[in-house]
Amino acid sequence: MKNLKLLFTIVFTATYLSSCSIIVSDDFILEPTLEEVVSGYDLWYVDYHRTYGNNDVPFVSKAFTLSFINGVMYANNNIVDIGRTGNGLGIDVGTYNTFNGILQTFHDLDGYADFDVTVISNNEIEIYNYKRNVSYFLVGYNVNKFDYDRLFYENIEYFLQEFAAWEKVATNGGNINEFDAENFLQFTPENITTFYSSQDNFGTQIDFINWDYVGSYEVFDVAGFEDLKILTLNYDGGVVEEFELTVTNDNNIRLYHIDSGTTYSFRGRGFIQFLKGKSKEVSSKDLVRNNNRKRIKVVRKIKDRRHLK
Repeated sequence: MKNLKLLFTIVFTATYLSSCSIIVSDDFILEPTLEEVVSGYDLWYVDYHRTYGNNDVPFVSKAFTLSFINGVMYANNNIVDIGRTGNGLGIDVGTYNTFNGILQTFHDLDGYADFDVTVISNNEIEIYNYKRNVSYFLVGYNVNKFDYDRLFYENIEYFLQEFAAWEKVATNGGNINEFDAENFLQFTPENITTFYSSQDNFGTQIDFINWDYVGSYEVFDVAGFEDLKILTLNYDGGVVEEFELTVTNDNNIRLYHIDSGTTYSFRGRGFIQFLKGKSKEVSSKDLVRNNNRKRIKVVRKIKDRRHLK
């Protein structure tokens, strides 16, 4: 296995890299230990879009952030409540050690996995699992400087999947249109393209919602905006509905129907928390289905904003 690789320029003064002290002289460099590297930041954001390899390590593919603190490994597997769960660290998912320059992890569900660690920059590392031939790139942050809002928008597809249903709670302005009748939406985690909708009455229990319509959906980036997305719902019957999508908070989204000028507010119901117990509103079918969720690389197309509100 490769040992920890650290790339530093030799200088003749005392240098500090993040929270790890590097003592430099004419004769030697005191490199930080692997423990100092992985525990040097509160959070490591899993930049999944940079992942490469032939396979995956399941617990890393499910995580948005990982933390390594005093032998305990934490993960934020959900976007909902991120920044609050575990004081920002997420939930306890296992243990780790840094024996002999290798990051050795034990995940409560997935078991053992070893990683070679390469320092890329002062807040970036690459972790490589040779058994599965996959590399992940992690970006280090402290909890008080982590941009949780940006994480929502960079991973919006997964946020939409974290509720068993989205219920319409308000309709404002605009012209009458067919989407006025749609009261529930669902975005499934089996893939990143399928949605369902329902015209059932408000307040219907999740297990009893009749998902009348099915189709594919796509999320687009918007040129010049980091906090706005375009969502298209492509119904199987050929109807296409297009919305400006904004996140109000981690339980509510707003869809602005571009053609009619109507703004719809939706509230998430049946929050599904990964690894831990299920929400009281979530059926066992939804829980099992969502336990298999893992991230995939998402390459979004870019659209210009067509309407100014």
